[in-house]
Amino acid sequence: MGFFTRTKYIINSNINAALDKAEDPEKMIKLMAREMEDTLVELKSSLAEKISLKKKIQRDEVYNSDKVAQWTLRAQTAVTKKRDDLAKDALQVKKQFENDLIYLHKEEEHTQQIISETQANVVKLEEKLKEVLQKQKILIHRAAHAVETKRANTLVGETDSNKAILRFDQLENRIERMEAESDIQIQNKPDLESQLMSLEKAEELEKELVQLKAKMKKGNSSEKTGEKDTVQQA
Repeated sequence: MGFFTRTKYIINSNINAALDKAEDPEKMIKLMAREMEDTLVELKSSLAEKISLKKKIQRDEVYNSDKVAQWTLRAQTAVTKKRDDLAKDALQVKKQFENDLIYLHKEEEHTQQIISETQANVVKLEEKLKEVLQKQKILIHRAAHAVETKRANTLVGETDSNKAILRFDQLENRIERMEAESDIQIQNKPDLESQLMSLEKAEELEKELVQLKAKMKKGNSSEKTGEKDTVQQA
């Protein structure tokens, strides 16, 4: 691929499309930037050469213009001196310088066209390089952001998992402690039915005790009455 063809290809290239197809976009864009920078160096070097060539052509144009004027004057002098032969020779030399001057004019126009195209390509390529470097910054930023996000997500995931496990263990221990306390309370405290049955038994025993006392009191009274009757009969 020729230099100017390659330059045109680079300028007209679709950066986004190339990056979409690339397996390693960051590596691809670095290669693009390097190629563009190298091409810019070549373009600017070529531009400097063409500008230098144009200046040389312009100097040659001035030289040939002076020679055309000089040999025109000489031809006129020869005619004045009735030397038509010398006048013809002078006009022939003048014609040669005029032909060279025509060629130099065309060469200058061609060189200026190349200079203009090269300058335009330099501007376009610099803009393209700026775009590539901007893309490179974005890719590097995105890559760094992706790494940070992944690491942050990993840390958050680990932290959340650890917190969840810790909270679960704490809750489980709390429940087990509450269950144990409930069991102790149940073991140490009779249920309602047992308490009521105890009250009923106590009440029955109290009644029996009252009845026993009443019976014993009644028995004592009978014994005393019998003793009195016996004494009177005696």
